[in-house]
Amino acid sequence: MSATAHPAEAGKGQKILLVEDDPNLGLLLQDYLQLKGKYQVTLAKDGDEGARMFSKESFDLCILDVMMPKKDGFTLGKEIRKVNPFIPIIFATAKTMIEDKSEAFTLGGDDYITKPFRIEELLLRINALLKRVANQEKNVEQEQQDKFEIGDYQFDYTAQVIKKDEQQQKVSTKEAELLRLLCLKKNHVLTREEALLSIWHDDNYFNGRSMDVFLSKLRKYLKDDPKVEIINVHGKGYKLIVN
Repeated sequence: MSATAHPAEAGKGQKILLVEDDPNLGLLLQDYLQLKGKYQVTLAKDGDEGARMFSKESFDLCILDVMMPKKDGFTLGKEIRKVNPFIPIIFATAKTMIEDKSEAFTLGGDDYITKPFRIEELLLRINALLKRVANQEKNVEQEQQDKFEIGDYQFDYTAQVIKKDEQQQKVSTKEAELLRLLCLKKNHVLTREEALLSIWHDDNYFNGRSMDVFLSKLRKYLKDDPKVEIINVHGKGYKLIVN
């Protein structure tokens, strides 16, 4: 089976595996999601065919009918989860029993929709799930990033060093954490509350004064490059500007 999915901007050619044994409903959903959602939709008529298709391609999301011949949606979902713990799965069924909903989420389903449903609602759920996955991946990438280019400077967060040409400036842990947040928000506002809660875990007055001291030091460390500036945004926070 396919091991990974690669979410992109919602709807921009993302691939959906739709497993639905009702041919009329399956074709209707496929056409609508491709037309309105701009998704690439692969349709399988039963659980076995869905498993084969999943093993051949990489998908961004799966929609699995629960009541199907040969292999039901819960069984297929369990197999998919073993291969890919992260791909979003929406279970669809005509049943309304709470046991089905519990099983859907126990198996690692991300959402559950009961037939009959509005296709527009399904599209909204798909968009929300894929947006959530994209945001999670973005946050993970940001959490892992530890080296930054700041104009003529190179900042190594892990080593806590700012370098320019042959010179380097060692910075404190708090200075490194603050500069990293500014880099992640480069050319955008880093709110005062966000910085204080992220680094000091408390936005009280005394921590705010400490942060002002660290900001002054960071401005001093970066003063030799006129393209780089840390500005105060009145009533909001700070912005690292790199022209």
